Amino acid sequence: MALTLAASAVLAHGDVVPQAVDTSTLKPLGSEWLTKNPYLGDKEAIRIGDSAFNQNCARCHGLGAVSGGIAPDLRYLPAGQEGDEIFMQRIRKGATRDGRVYMPPFEGILSQEAMWTIRAWLETVRED
Repeated sequence: MALTLAASAVLAHGDVVPQAVDTSTLKPLGSEWLTKNPYLGDKEAIRIGDSAFNQNCARCHGLGAVSGGIAPDLRYLPAGQEGDEIFMQRIRKGATRDGRVYMPPFEGILSQEAMWTIRAWLETVRED
């Protein structure tokens, strides 16, 4: 019985509803997807991104983006536009291998503004 309960708790870990991100205090970005982070260094965007990461990403990528091995450690994304491109491709489209979802796609769930705030915050915890 205990083993069954433990197994269901582990499976439930991945079944989490994404949390809304309020970006109303930021400049709207429009419907065309940007390739470079417009919020880089923006203190309000970084504040929002910190909260958005904790609510939507930390369960797999770790608190403070320090991965515990479940998903990549996002502190090591490349800086600048190279990292922006990698980040946006993955957060928008997700990742699937051999029919298994490793990361769900967030396009249509999180706004472009919300995604860029997370990226802006990730730049503040970035390590080489």
